[in-house]
Amino acid sequence: MPFARLARFCALVPITALLLTACGSGAPSDRAGDAAGAGVTLTNCGQRVHVPHPPRRAVALDQGSAEIMLSLGLADRMAGTGTWTDPVRPNLAKANAKVPRLAERYPSFEKVLDTEPDFAAASFGYTLGKGGVAPRASFEKLGVPTYLSPTDCADKDNSGDGDGVRTEALTMDTVYGEIRDLARIFDVRERGEKLVARLKSRVRKAASGADAEGVSVLYWFSDSKSPYMAGCCGAPGVITNALGVRNVFDDTHEEWPQINWETVVDRDPDVLVIGDLTRRSQSAESAAQKIRFLESDPATRNMKAVREKRYVLLKGQDLNPTIRTVDGVEKVAAALRAFGLTK
Repeated sequence: MPFARLARFCALVPITALLLTACGSGAPSDRAGDAAGAGVTLTNCGQRVHVPHPPRRAVALDQGSAEIMLSLGLADRMAGTGTWTDPVRPNLAKANAKVPRLAERYPSFEKVLDTEPDFAAASFGYTLGKGGVAPRASFEKLGVPTYLSPTDCADKDNSGDGDGVRTEALTMDTVYGEIRDLARIFDVRERGEKLVARLKSRVRKAASGADAEGVSVLYWFSDSKSPYMAGCCGAPGVITNALGVRNVFDDTHEEWPQINWETVVDRDPDVLVIGDLTRRSQSAESAAQKIRFLESDPATRNMKAVREKRYVLLKGQDLNPTIRTVDGVEKVAAALRAFGLTK
């Protein structure tokens, strides 16, 4: 059957197991290839997405999505980026400089459409929701396929008011799946496999000889009044599990619950992993602000980690579920060795 007729046929009849490879699907088994000229079809966060051709004017609406695309060597196929938490990773700065930055935070839907995009990707469901850039349906209505990082939907409940609840612990396999999906969509599968292999190698190298079993850590993202601390199972959980440490708030599946300082002091972690954020939306965003608070507050200044100045500074993106999570593993591993806390 000619491919043009096959594409029309796939749109008209139910997709059966016999047609999955020809018409495309989101199953891992068909990531190796797609029928020539048929585009890519996959299931993404519960939504069927069809990308008719490798994107030529893609927009990355969150930093995580942008850095994956840049790492895949796709700067020349990107029409814009938005919603930046931190400076771009240094090795991607040159490529990133070639891509228009539409906004530091959420660009307007109109500004995104002005780039004439043929594909849009985001790291967080909120970005592709009513409060962010625009709902996915608004893009799809205009013929622009969208992709949402599975790290924000797989085994995660975002129906509440917070940052979501993990029903299962996140692993880097979900990030690797995102890389492979985007590589497949852009038809650069080999680049995707090489990127995944590099990230896996870095995690193995960082964790080698960095066994810190019994060491307790706390991950503080932002805010000094009602601080956001990491629960068990998001990106900080990947760091925790890779290095064998224990998160003092591993008893909550909330992504970033707000926890009072009395509880923090009571759990008295050995090490404080501190978000060094460049944004200015809440109190105590930078690491310097956080450390000043910790060392001046009558309760927190007597914590073990504060007395010993066992601080590990991570960028906000290092604490998000993306390729930068690997940076977080490396930085925490190096700090644990420097503190003499590894076996």
